[in-house]
Amino acid sequence: MIQSNMAPMGMAVTPHHLASESALAVLREGGNALEAMVAAAATIAVVYPHMNGLGGDGFWLVVPPGGDPIAIDASGAAGSLAHPDFYHGESHIPHRGPKAALTVAGTVSGWQEALTLAQELGATPLPLSRLLRDAIRYAADGIPVTASQAAATAAKQHELQHQPGFAATFLPDGAPPTAGSRFTQPALAQTLSVLSEQGLESFYRGELAHHLAREMGALGMPITLDDLHRQRARRCTPLHLAHSEGDIWNMTPPTQGLVSLAILGITDRLAMADASEAQTVHRIVEATKQAFALRDQHITDPRHMAIDVQSLLNADHLGTLAAQVQDDRAAPWGTGRGPGDTVWMGVMDSSGLAVSFIQSIYHEFGSGVVLPGTGITWQNRGAAFSLQPDHLLTLAPGKQPFHTLNPAAARLKDGRTLVYGSMGGDGQPQTQAAIFTRYVIQGQPLQQAVSAPRWLLGRTWGQSSDSLKLEARIAPETVQQLRALGHEVELLAEYSEVVGHAGAIVRHNNGMLEGAFDPRSNGSAAGF
Repeated sequence: MIQSNMAPMGMAVTPHHLASESALAVLREGGNALEAMVAAAATIAVVYPHMNGLGGDGFWLVVPPGGDPIAIDASGAAGSLAHPDFYHGESHIPHRGPKAALTVAGTVSGWQEALTLAQELGATPLPLSRLLRDAIRYAADGIPVTASQAAATAAKQHELQHQPGFAATFLPDGAPPTAGSRFTQPALAQTLSVLSEQGLESFYRGELAHHLAREMGALGMPITLDDLHRQRARRCTPLHLAHSEGDIWNMTPPTQGLVSLAILGITDRLAMADASEAQTVHRIVEATKQAFALRDQHITDPRHMAIDVQSLLNADHLGTLAAQVQDDRAAPWGTGRGPGDTVWMGVMDSSGLAVSFIQSIYHEFGSGVVLPGTGITWQNRGAAFSLQPDHLLTLAPGKQPFHTLNPAAARLKDGRTLVYGSMGGDGQPQTQAAIFTRYVIQGQPLQQAVSAPRWLLGRTWGQSSDSLKLEARIAPETVQQLRALGHEVELLAEYSEVVGHAGAIVRHNNGMLEGAFDPRSNGSAAGF
């Protein structure tokens, strides 16, 4: 049996151990979970630069002890120059280059909103310089390159090496860095130092904002200084699922939080407790197909939606969807929404405050554009827009793009509080369903629920096929049974990043904290 990490006072789970330690150090110094998460977010932006950064977006799900959960949407909208005419003659928005870098980066605004919320919840604030200290040091002095970064750089070198700033930043000596080599980011260290000294607001409304706007204009990105001025993270009420095991929350549109909750709402009606491995995978996959259909029909910028998304999670509707799941055959399947490079992180503190958080630049290295003099890699989240005039995701200035990002949290009827999540585009809601089902419903130990073989229906980062992909550790008889049900099965490596980097933290009734990290990542569950 795989044992989980336990702690009484505070815990952090991230996909890179240095980010976990940054969060833990803040908790030890009396910071709360929100402050610890800002420190972790800054560090992970430096040490996992292929998956997230200051030029991306973030989403927060905050669960105060005994209080109502609070969501923070720190995603940016399309720039004021980003209209279909800007892409004249093109059938779709490119995934790389300045034209792919068309949305404002929202993540730093989320850090600011989280720190504001921390004070509202009674925290005595730690200095911002303390929260960013580790990140600045790692950017200036260097970090050992992870195998994940080395592999991503080598795989994407051919399509990114000519993008502005990419080679100078990510190809030291003109080649992808090797795992374990020292990797420094002096320009990013300087940018973080400016934020530390002048405040996070300077990213949008200070000297740094003016510098960013000048560089974006020179590169031909459709984002202006006024667009930066307008960016503010917003708080919202998260989506809620009334599950037989308790209350589950996830992020509102423009994210696919609906998908994660709908899968669990459907499978809650499918007798999962005693299901075999093959039945578990089949039922979750079939529920995923139903949930993706909901997503593709409805989810976009919430200001452009005609339906109350919460209504799609009512018991009658979920019962209708569950009744369409057939235990003896796989339903037809179309296509997914594609890849998404992301980091999920969780923190809980001694007061019981819990944070589930996601930060992303979308594809590996985002747009591939690194703004001169800043070290900031800009996201390509706007590639999710469509150039078709009547499409749900039609591009318009000021419109939020569709997001796969969706941090999750739950309060179980037995008193446990759980935060959990994963990176991985289409795979995020599937991995969330796997972890929740294994741990909460089937009673597996938390670390085993995260480490056990997983699957992916559709595409994620580095993949182009929409088959059902299974890690090779999955039992051969399970593979046979799934194929017999009509699933188009592909086998992955035994531990594959394709199924995402997941993690979870549980607060038990006795106040003990239990964490699980993903062995597919460079992460840790760190507590004290």
